[in-house]
Amino acid sequence: MDLGLPEIIENIFYSGYTVFNTLTYGIILIVILYLIIKLFEKLEINPKSIIYSLIPFIFIGSCTRALVDNGVFPLNVFLITPGIYFMVGIAAIISLIVSVLIWRKYDIDYRYTIFLIGILFAIIPLVNIQHINIEIILQIVIPWILIVAIFAFIGRYWKLYRNKINLSILAVHVFDATTTFIAVDFYNYQEQHVLPGFLYDLSSTAITMYPLKIVAITLALYLIDEYIDDENINGLLKLTVFVLGLAPGLRNCLTMAMGI
Repeated sequence: MDLGLPEIIENIFYSGYTVFNTLTYGIILIVILYLIIKLFEKLEINPKSIIYSLIPFIFIGSCTRALVDNGVFPLNVFLITPGIYFMVGIAAIISLIVSVLIWRKYDIDYRYTIFLIGILFAIIPLVNIQHINIEIILQIVIPWILIVAIFAFIGRYWKLYRNKINLSILAVHVFDATTTFIAVDFYNYQEQHVLPGFLYDLSSTAITMYPLKIVAITLALYLIDEYIDDENINGLLKLTVFVLGLAPGLRNCLTMAMGI
C-alpha cells in the first residue's frame, strides 16, 4: 500500500528510535543548524551567549514530553519527540529575534528577555504536573552532583573543563546518563536509542551510559575547541550538544518523578 506524505511523517515520528529514524533526525538537524548559523550571523551574536537562557525552553519540551509519557497530555505528533522540540525550537527562535530587537532598541539584555519569555511559557506544562516523587529526584541528583564534582576538580588542572560552558555541557550529559541508568537498571524502563540500547544488550546494565557519554562529549568538546575557529559555528555546536544532553535528561527525570 502506498503511503502519502502525512502517513510517512506519522510513521517516522511514532515508530520510536530506529537506525532509519536516527539518520533522518540527524539529517534534519544538520539542515536546521545550517539555517540557524545564518540567523546568528545576521543577528551578530554568539550562540554560546544564550546557552543558559534557553534552559526554560528545554524544560518546556522535556516536561511536555513527560506529561505525554504519563498520560496527562494526549499522544500527539506535536507533543512527542522530535515534534515537540521542533515546536519549542521555533518558539525559542522567535523569542531570540524579538529579544535581540528589544536589546537594540531599549538596551535590555537579550539573554534575560529570552529567559523570561521561556519562564512564562514554562508555566503551561508546569501547572499540569499532578505529582512529583522527591525520592526519585534525589536518587538522580545525588550521584549526578558527585560525578560532576569530580570533573569540576579535574578542571582545576585541565583547561578543557576549566571552561564553564564545557563543564556545563558535560554536566547535562552526565545528568542524562544518570537518569537513564536509574530508569533502566532500577525501574525497568527501556533504552530506546540505537547505540545505548546495543551497549545495554551487551552488558545488561545502563551504567555503560557513563563511559559512552563522558568519552563522546570530551572528544567532541576537544575537537570543537581545537579545530572550529569560527565563533558562530563553535558556539552553535556547543549549544546543540548542551540541548541534546539536557532535553532527554530532563524528560527521563520528570517522566519517572511523575509516574512513580
